[in-house]
Amino acid sequence: MKISILLIEDDRDMRELVSGHLEHSGFDVQKAEDGIKGQALALQYSPDLILLDLMLPSVDGLTLCQRLRRDERTSNIPILMITALGGLKDKVTGFNSGADDYITKPFDLEELYVRIKALLRRTNRAQLNSTNQQEILNYGPLTLVPERFEAIWFESAVRLTHLEFELLHCLMQRHGQTVSPALILKEVWGYEPDDDIETIRVHVRHLRTKLEPEPRKPKYIKTVYGAGYCLELPAVAQVDNGMQEFAESTN
Repeated sequence: MKISILLIEDDRDMRELVSGHLEHSGFDVQKAEDGIKGQALALQYSPDLILLDLMLPSVDGLTLCQRLRRDERTSNIPILMITALGGLKDKVTGFNSGADDYITKPFDLEELYVRIKALLRRTNRAQLNSTNQQEILNYGPLTLVPERFEAIWFESAVRLTHLEFELLHCLMQRHGQTVSPALILKEVWGYEPDDDIETIRVHVRHLRTKLEPEPRKPKYIKTVYGAGYCLELPAVAQVDNGMQEFAESTN
């Protein structure tokens, strides 16, 4: 069965070029020229991945991305944003709207293919094989639930995006150790973007808002300046206090 991709792009030439390349690569491609049709096709076909242009008529890409993330029928579909806006602020805005990855026009079709395969591989890898004894899915107050992209955190279920899940999983495998940005980019993103450190920062901030009692003063997901990030979970004896603190912060 072919992997299905929904391409939402208003430029006809770009739409035909990209869809032709993807179909030649073995994907099943649905196409939409605006945000309204794109949302309808996403609901109708439930594609394996969405390629979403930022500048769209009717409904722009950022708004559509937010709508897709809010709808439980499409919330888990990975989204690769395609745009001519390549500034750091534009990337951060795209990630904040719910995009999983970001590629800037003009781009090489082979680079797009690599990004798609990496994103699909990351999504599939999040369905972790719990029989693999080398993978840590539980430590102290944190348990990862791959089939639902959730973390059980101090006995509360916390919904995560694909990227947040993979980032937390990466840090959890190295609990108590400092994990470098280069290793995070390679393991979580599946390829090596050039100096794309802000991408990690955005998703770490998102994780902190979901897991930290005080996100601006993190006590669990710590920044080791100049070196990377470290996940420090409380010992078993401290879990009850932490549970109460986390519950108070979410009320």
